[in-house]
Amino acid sequence: MKFELTSSEITPTALLSALDDTAAGACVTFEGRVRSQNEGRAVLALEYEAYAPLAQKEGERILSEAAARFSVLGIACVHRTGRLVLGDLAVWVAVTSKHRAEAFEASRYVIDQVKARVPIWKKEHYSDGSTGWINCAPSGPAGPAPA
Repeated sequence: MKFELTSSEITPTALLSALDDTAAGACVTFEGRVRSQNEGRAVLALEYEAYAPLAQKEGERILSEAAARFSVLGIACVHRTGRLVLGDLAVWVAVTSKHRAEAFEASRYVIDQVKARVPIWKKEHYSDGSTGWINCAPSGPAGPAPA
């Protein structure tokens, strides 16, 4: 089990090797990438900020929950911070299990819970020069001030 925040490029091939297990009949991965549109607005780039100590702790808690709930063999999640451009990999989840159903369910659980609970904030940079913070929930630690 591994949750990681990184300002470096995410390299799935290298990360997958840590999940090698001959007992695994399934490996499901999810890649969240920077896209060019959001809610009808042209996006040029994203910036992610995180409250690292709490993000690490909550990310590890989510992976532990998923491992227990879905009986997975291996599980990992890496989330980028800093400035990302179109096409960059922003978040990566991988799950190995004996059967595919558990791997699919656990992967979905992890990404949904990370988005909902981990203190990571996203700022979009639009083609018109404006910016906006996205999905900054008012609960929990204070997020960045609006731009």
